[in-house]
Amino acid sequence: MRKLQNTGERPHLLDCEDLLPEPRQKRSQAKRARLKLAALALFAEKGYEGTSVDDIVRRANVAMGSFYQHYRSKRQLLLALMEELLEHLSRLQLRPKDTTDLKSGLREFLARAFSTDLRYLGAYRAWQEVALSDSELAEKQKQIHEWTSARVLAFFRALQQLPGARSGVDVASLARVMDSFFWNLLSQAPRLSSTELKEWISAATHLIYHALFRDDQQRGIRD
Repeated sequence: MRKLQNTGERPHLLDCEDLLPEPRQKRSQAKRARLKLAALALFAEKGYEGTSVDDIVRRANVAMGSFYQHYRSKRQLLLALMEELLEHLSRLQLRPKDTTDLKSGLREFLARAFSTDLRYLGAYRAWQEVALSDSELAEKQKQIHEWTSARVLAFFRALQQLPGARSGVDVASLARVMDSFFWNLLSQAPRLSSTELKEWISAATHLIYHALFRDDQQRGIRD
């Protein structure tokens, strides 16, 4: 199994998978996209075991044979969806946008980051379910959390360089706690309203801000 070479390299979940070639025709690309959307919706609604390949093709409105032209199994489709999630997360710029209000900038950044996760909510629910009984996916799960924790830590260390930051904060521990918090929040998201999600993000913003910055400082992010 591939090991991460450094904290900046994300896990590659499709390594060693016998992947079928990417479709070139627009019609085939559209079918693959519908299969992904159908799987995300069904995984969110019914979980992994509760969703069959037949359910997915019916929701996607494609023939059963079309599924196996794109994916060799339901498990491989789940891996592909989680791979997309990690790719999107890897593109996030780990800094709030420039603002004269650091706390608001931090809240905006967290909301933007979490919105990426929410698009793949169904995949994460199914992933958690399968990882309980699949040792290979459990190991990949460990790699994912190591990678996301490292990215959160890099973000916090960058914030520590800003004026008004507290000294002596154990940012490594804070990063692990907040990384677990956001993954747990993602797993609970189906049971929360949009208002409740916003409240949780605001609570996380408050916790991070007051852990890293002195209360008498309100500074903007600078290049």
